[in-house]
Amino acid sequence: MITTCIFDAYGTLLDVTAAARQAASEPGQDALAAHWPQLAEVWRRKQLEYSWLRSVAGTHVDFWQVTQDGLDYALEAAGLDDPNLRERLLALYWELGAYAEVPAMLTALKDAGYATGILSNGSPAMLEGAVQSAGIAPLLDAVLSVETVGVFKPHPSVYDLVGNRFATTPDQVLFVSSNGWDAAHAGAYGFHTVWVNRAGLPMDRLPGKPQHVIPDLTSIPDLVRSLP
Repeated sequence: MITTCIFDAYGTLLDVTAAARQAASEPGQDALAAHWPQLAEVWRRKQLEYSWLRSVAGTHVDFWQVTQDGLDYALEAAGLDDPNLRERLLALYWELGAYAEVPAMLTALKDAGYATGILSNGSPAMLEGAVQSAGIAPLLDAVLSVETVGVFKPHPSVYDLVGNRFATTPDQVLFVSSNGWDAAHAGAYGFHTVWVNRAGLPMDRLPGKPQHVIPDLTSIPDLVRSLP
């Protein structure tokens, strides 16, 4: 029986495109306004790629460093050499908003008696800032960071953090991520998994697969109640 609902943070609960979108709407950012969707996509892609490469190479740094490195690559790729823009984008990353359906979804889970939490690559400081800014801290029982084990997802030791914190077995956990690779590896680990496929992407070819694929988080409370 599912007792605990665990969510990835960035891209799942929190809108990772919001920093570039917000900055592009501000006065004097005409150059960014023409490129912000591409910059946001490259920034996110390189952020994840650098986390995987550092895990494989055994050269761990925290997610804030990876986030900065990904942004530097994306800015150079877009031809935007502007230190002030860089600092503005990084500041906005600490203030990412939650997707519109998140507060009601988490409230419904809490009202139904489920434990809730985040399991994220983010550093503790990043995650603390994010959940406070998004206004969802009171709706979460725990915010778990990979910094506890010093390696990024999808290393199995990261998923171990859930059982250690909540005293659960994997089959008692519903794990929700917007990253197909994360949902796939969590499924192989033994969690019941949901892929929030907002972009309509193909399924990743990996050892595990998510049991459910949904376009946003709205249906999570109904879905978890339907599980045995």
